[in-house]
Amino acid sequence: MSDPDLDMSKGPVSDLQLKEQDLANKSKRALVDGKPKDCVEKLRLLCLSRGATGILGLGRAFRRMDDDGNKSLNLEEFVKGLRDTGLECSDEEGEEIFKRFDLDDSGSINMNEFLLALRPPMSQSRLNIIDKAFEKLDKTGDGVITVDDLKNVYSVKSNPAYTSGDLTEDQILTMFLANFEDGGTVDGKVTKEEFVNYYSGVSASIDNDAYFDLMMRQSYKL
Repeated sequence: MSDPDLDMSKGPVSDLQLKEQDLANKSKRALVDGKPKDCVEKLRLLCLSRGATGILGLGRAFRRMDDDGNKSLNLEEFVKGLRDTGLECSDEEGEEIFKRFDLDDSGSINMNEFLLALRPPMSQSRLNIIDKAFEKLDKTGDGVITVDDLKNVYSVKSNPAYTSGDLTEDQILTMFLANFEDGGTVDGKVTKEEFVNYYSGVSASIDNDAYFDLMMRQSYKL
């Protein structure tokens, strides 16, 4: 049954817009003022300068290239992924980052390992609460959050757009999922990796573990 306490008139992401904007501004300033010498740190800042969806978007760009599903990329694919996401890295910087992660000189890197290293560091307690939130939303337990999953978690009855008839339940729930999508790529599905990538950006905007934990618990009624 839907939990009436979870009010879709205000999604958990909207509460974080100011912090996310502050994170984006700080990352932009760090790129200009600090001029990071480490190429991986520069790429991380470029992603965070786009807000919480920055790293998520890069992950999605890489996934689209993984035609054979082996979760690995060669140098050409890696640099193309950076360009497709619009990140301002030169060919030399892209190659330097690639070589950093191609530890066995095989000519390919593991996307999961790369994205894990690119995410801002998170404590285990933060990862645990993110896991709990995802598990609550993923009612079917298939590793993907969809509109059908959310119907069993969220009530839209108090949403003004729903009560006025302007939006249907499916439209409101799709809009909620779009918070976790990047740019124009909206497929109505959020994987566990995408969920964690998104909250790695949110986490970077919050210094205190206890506050992050409270924010997640209040957002998802954990």
